[in-house]
Amino acid sequence: MNALSDRINRLSESETLAMARKSRELKAQGHDVINLSLGEPDFFTPDNVKEAAKRAIDENYSFYTPVNGYLELRQAISRKLKRDNQLDYSPEQIVVSTGAKQSIANAVMCLVNPGEEVLVPSPFWVSYREIIKLAEGVEVSIPAGIDNDFKITPEQLEAAITPQCKLFMFSSPCNPTGSVYTREELGALAAVFARHPQVYILADEIYEHINFSGQHESIARFPEVRDRVILINGVSKGFAMTGWRLGYMAASPEIAKACNKLQGQITSGTCSIAQMAGVEAMNTDPKETHAMLQKFRERRDLVLSLMKEIPGIRTNEPQGAFYVFANVRSFFGKSDGTQRINNAGDLCMYLLNKVHVAMVPGDAFGDGDCIRLSYATSDDLLVEAIRRISKALQELE
Repeated sequence: MNALSDRINRLSESETLAMARKSRELKAQGHDVINLSLGEPDFFTPDNVKEAAKRAIDENYSFYTPVNGYLELRQAISRKLKRDNQLDYSPEQIVVSTGAKQSIANAVMCLVNPGEEVLVPSPFWVSYREIIKLAEGVEVSIPAGIDNDFKITPEQLEAAITPQCKLFMFSSPCNPTGSVYTREELGALAAVFARHPQVYILADEIYEHINFSGQHESIARFPEVRDRVILINGVSKGFAMTGWRLGYMAASPEIAKACNKLQGQITSGTCSIAQMAGVEAMNTDPKETHAMLQKFRERRDLVLSLMKEIPGIRTNEPQGAFYVFANVRSFFGKSDGTQRINNAGDLCMYLLNKVHVAMVPGDAFGDGDCIRLSYATSDDLLVEAIRRISKALQELE
């Protein structure tokens, strides 16, 4: 008899975390592994944020917090949304969670009934699909290939919406592609949603501060859909605080109350010390993150210039985040004499075992023709990694 539930058996392991685990195993065996699989800034948390956390410890912020987060933090988030995004959300419309991933899960669980459809532009972040599974929703992916900069069109969106559709989920800047929707593109999508009032929109903006195209744009700026938008953000990427586990959502009062109720039965309020650090991060001028942004831009340009020298690889020019989502279909069917490459998963394992460079196959993100490379590491490691990749790919015939 199978002791585990159908729910957990349907769930897939995160491919991102799986590749990171395989990398650690090879490192433990003494191999020089370059891990380009994880989406984690290689910078340190800003000193002013760390000092705020230290003060919180000394001031005994060690007790249970409100389920939806300290009022001080929610007020700071409210001010940040007004300052940076020209969005008006009251503290009561904000729910703080243990990372943006929990905020996303809360929203999906509170909105989606079994059998209801959730639209997801493909490629998408790996956990969207699995969270939809947990809610027993039906994932409907809308393909957005490299020739369209991995972005869907209003016509594709209109064609995908059915009476059973409840939610649309997307990220901009996007993980895994780095693509960024412009204000005009978001406005065109909002016009479609305006004709379908039953569809809610989950806007994952966790990479807001890593945007090379200029001003970050949010679909929540469009009044015709604003009340149906669930805005997701956090501190992990923009402030290099992945381990602090602090995310938040801003939504209509009804959705915020529902997510507060759900969270109260699962985790309750997140870490008190992380929340007080979050207050400082929210109050920090976004210009303080520009040095990190500029370094990521330089790395993107370095990686793209090196990858263009490798025959058979196609890339777009990502305008945000810190990933390149490279089309590698031209290598399918090739072999080095011992291993045949049938798909992106085979290619990732070939590169990991052959030259000890870890990346993530695109299947996990909804596009099996691609692999994801994170350039959130040093220039020297990026140059060496792509040198190894090029050498290994040249051996495929």
